[in-house]
Amino acid sequence: MLGTHTGAIPANLRRLNERTIIGLLSRLGAASRADLAKAAGMSQPTSGKIICALQKLGIVQELNAAEIEATFENAGNPARMGRPATLMRLNPTISRFIAIQIEVAETSITAVPLAVRQEDVWSAVFPTGSTPREWQQRLRQTRRGIAVKGLWGIVASIPGIVNEKTGRVVFSPNLHWTEQADIPSLIREIWPLPIILNQEIRALALGHLIMHPHDTDFLLVDFDQGVGGAIVEGGRLYRNPLPLNGELGHTPVRDNQRRCGCGAIGCVETLLSRRGLVKSYAESGAPAPHAWQALMSHLEKNGVPEWLGKSLDAMGIIIAGSLNVLGLRQVVVTGSLTEFPPAVLQRLSLAIQQGAMWARFGEVTCKAAPRRRMAGLVAAGMDRLLFPVEDPDSLDTLPPSEPQLRTASKQP
Repeated sequence: MLGTHTGAIPANLRRLNERTIIGLLSRLGAASRADLAKAAGMSQPTSGKIICALQKLGIVQELNAAEIEATFENAGNPARMGRPATLMRLNPTISRFIAIQIEVAETSITAVPLAVRQEDVWSAVFPTGSTPREWQQRLRQTRRGIAVKGLWGIVASIPGIVNEKTGRVVFSPNLHWTEQADIPSLIREIWPLPIILNQEIRALALGHLIMHPHDTDFLLVDFDQGVGGAIVEGGRLYRNPLPLNGELGHTPVRDNQRRCGCGAIGCVETLLSRRGLVKSYAESGAPAPHAWQALMSHLEKNGVPEWLGKSLDAMGIIIAGSLNVLGLRQVVVTGSLTEFPPAVLQRLSLAIQQGAMWARFGEVTCKAAPRRRMAGLVAAGMDRLLFPVEDPDSLDTLPPSEPQLRTASKQP
């Protein structure tokens, strides 16, 4: 990793060990050297060498006495006698990546350290535009406000069908100009650094996994300009044979005659995307203005209308079918539906449970969660830039959970 050397440990094993230590700290926030060695399944001398190397690179750091006391108090631990153990954490002050979130309407950008915040905070936002050069020009203008040295790479998320190995967009129903653009080359003309391109929903799923490590098996469904999904099984992102991932939004719904950006007629995302929801609200005879805020106010006052209930029921059937095929029982919903009153998600959850086979014998859950795209992008950067291990199946995962880490606590 970036030229680190730890004695006689073979390079690939060294990278895996480094990755394990950083993954644990990313998940736990802070932990002692001894507990890190135990959780990682390493000897203390081996883990000690790894941690020292990471310290020299400024990747991890020790907490001071006041921070250690605060960590124990936040974790609810009782007062302790004697000298407290030294705790390690990822460095929260030095930015290592430029994170770029490309969406249909807007592009967001910021410099990020390895220790990301609980919530996404972007330093600049600009209109995405309708051509590659227009987007690049705005990105170049934004770059002037991000004067950061010592960066390791660029991590970007983008909608559509994305070949993450080649860094190309194969097809993007809602942002067609990206299909012909070489996004990594456009970025590299501004920042001559390694670039990782991620499918946006996969980045969200990886971010949720980082922030909620005990959610090791779930289907994440995001609602925004489109509707998409990503699969996490056994604490890792599912790797598809094709660069096609969780395209739930392009499942047709009976009696839906709306044309989708993908070229088909009847896709469910034409009903449950932001644009589709506002359009359905207008067609229901709602008074002007037909806008997002007006729709939310309507739902607050009147509950779930019939037209929305039918769309949610159709989406529930689609999600339930996916759970039946994948053998999963947890759904994580992010995006625009989480802005609505709880009754909306409850209607979707009921439809999922009615169609999910596992609900006949056990519990099937559907919960709302905030978007954690920044955490997902940082995790992808660590996986693919810092730890270029030979086995691709080892990527996009977290170390096994260790519930007995007494000194662990999430970062503020």
